Amino acid sequence: MPDTGLLFWMLVIFAVVLAILAKWGFPVITSMVDKRKNYINESLQLARKADEKMSNLLKEQERIIREAREEQDKILKEAAEARNNIISQAKEQARDEAAKILAEAKVQIEAEKESAVSQIRSQVAMLSVNIAEKVIRKTLSTDKEQKELIRKMVDESLKIEQTSGN
Repeated sequence: MPDTGLLFWMLVIFAVVLAILAKWGFPVITSMVDKRKNYINESLQLARKADEKMSNLLKEQERIIREAREEQDKILKEAAEARNNIISQAKEQARDEAAKILAEAKVQIEAEKESAVSQIRSQVAMLSVNIAEKVIRKTLSTDKEQKELIRKMVDESLKIEQTSGN
C-alpha cells in the first residue's frame, strides 16, 4: 500500500490535472466530439437527400424509358400502317392498270376481229360473185335461159314482197 503522503500528493496532482482538463481540455474535446457528431449527422442528411435524388432520378429515368418505348411502339405502328397503305395503294394501282390494259386489249381484239370479219365477208362476196359469174356464164349461154332466169327472179322477189307486206 502506498504511503499517505504519496497518496495525498497524487490526489492533489490528479485534482489539478482534472481541473485543468475540465477548464481547457474537456470543452475542446466535447466541442470536437459535437462537431464530429454534427458532421456525421449532416453527412447522413446529405446521404438521405442524395438517396432521394437518386430514387427520383431512377423514377424519372424509368418514366423516360417508358415514354420512349411508347413512342417507339407508336412510330412502329404508324410505319406498319403506312407500309400497309402503300402496299394496298400499289395493289389497287396495279389492278386499275391491269383492268385498263385488259380493256384496251379487248377493244383492240374486237377491232381486229371486226376488220378480219369484214375482210372475210368481202373475200367471200368476191368469191361468190366470181363463182356466180362463172356459173351464170355457163348456164345462161343462150337468150332463152337468160330470160327464164330473169322471170324466175322477178317471181321470187314478188313472193318475198307479198309475204313481207302481209
